[in-house]
Amino acid sequence: MDAARVRIVRRSRAPKTYPCPRCGKRGRRKDTHTRRVRDIAYGQIVFIELTVGEYRAACTCCKTFRSHVEGIEPRAEYTNRVRDAVIDRLLDDGMSLHRVQQAMHRDFLLELSDGFLSDCLDWKVRQTDMPGYRRWTLNNFSGTLCIDELHLGHRTLLLATDPLGDFPVAFALVSANDQDHMRRFLNNLKTHGFLPQVVVTDGSNLYPTVLAELWPAARHQLCVFHVLKDINAHVFDALRRLRRQLAQKRGRKRRRGRPSKKQQRARKRQGKTKKEQTHFVWKHRHLLVTRPENLNGQQRRWLSQMFRYLPALRTLRDFVLQIHRLFDPEQSPHQSRCRRAAVVKDTRYLADPDLAKALGMLGVEKFEKMMGFLHSPVATRVRTNNHVERTNRRLRYFEKVRYKWRRRRTIVRFVVLALDRWRNQWITNDKNADTPKRKHRGPATRKPGD
Repeated sequence: MDAARVRIVRRSRAPKTYPCPRCGKRGRRKDTHTRRVRDIAYGQIVFIELTVGEYRAACTCCKTFRSHVEGIEPRAEYTNRVRDAVIDRLLDDGMSLHRVQQAMHRDFLLELSDGFLSDCLDWKVRQTDMPGYRRWTLNNFSGTLCIDELHLGHRTLLLATDPLGDFPVAFALVSANDQDHMRRFLNNLKTHGFLPQVVVTDGSNLYPTVLAELWPAARHQLCVFHVLKDINAHVFDALRRLRRQLAQKRGRKRRRGRPSKKQQRARKRQGKTKKEQTHFVWKHRHLLVTRPENLNGQQRRWLSQMFRYLPALRTLRDFVLQIHRLFDPEQSPHQSRCRRAAVVKDTRYLADPDLAKALGMLGVEKFEKMMGFLHSPVATRVRTNNHVERTNRRLRYFEKVRYKWRRRRTIVRFVVLALDRWRNQWITNDKNADTPKRKHRGPATRKPGD
């Protein structure tokens, strides 16, 4: 392999007078200092030969000070371009520290230590303005709040997001997932000025009492996705029971030995055995809870075949379709109550023990919280908690454990950097959406929450 090219760039910042970095009063130069700083370039070794001046202070702030060159920190061995490249690979590309070291050595011939990578994160955190982030989220808050928890070993990350504005609002890293920590977290949001009209959560017991205490005027919306997930679990329990009953219906016992060709043709005419039928039903069980508009032709034929093997599955399918209509986002509150009354009084569903358990989840008080989104305008209806769940998944992916759980300081540092970077991306996309485009290009849009 050829020897790497070494390039030296000279930069100087040593005028005769220079302003004090604290008060701005100019001091006279007494000496100059020269040092080398490593810069970044693909496949090259680049040094910046930096000359700065040392000045005698004419004020009481200090005795002497040195001039500053933009893009290079005082006493730094690397330029800020190297630090930004490390941050991009850690936050945008999701690389581990070891992977970042390998990539920087491969592309830029840089030998970076673990301490320098940690210093890059600290350097970036010092540049973030969390009070400014709080003011920005408050100014752009849509009035709808999604809340969820993310478990990180022996710590819990409480997170609140705005699904309509598509940005995280606030977070808190706590030692226990209980009502006291949740109350403190939400009370801080209230103190900062957040007064949501709708709060979307899952079915955890942490929220009802705290929300009624802090924001009594806000509507508490239960996540429809989690409700449907629990109902589908009861449907699959009923399917398991019917599948076992089908497997117990044994046909005539076969004779030992290889069947003759005549017997093979007869069995082929008879179709699948009970064992093969139960396997087919269980293999395609997801079709039982799939929405009709998401089924293709082949899947519809498979579903009809399942009904021939187990006619009782038609009752389960009818129940699932009625549940889907029950949570239709375009209906009125009166229609939802009428549809609920029709479902909970159906004798076919009440006779099935598993479906009866599913109907028990549709109590009047709980159902009103599920359908709280119907009281909002159509453009701002949020049925699920998926927005904060997706944000949690992104954080969990970046924060995944490799050898041990990270310390509290490093977790908070990483979340602060992630939120600041998401805000910058949001502002950039918003500016691009407001910028006039050429005719053959459409305007950039942000995807709203579910």
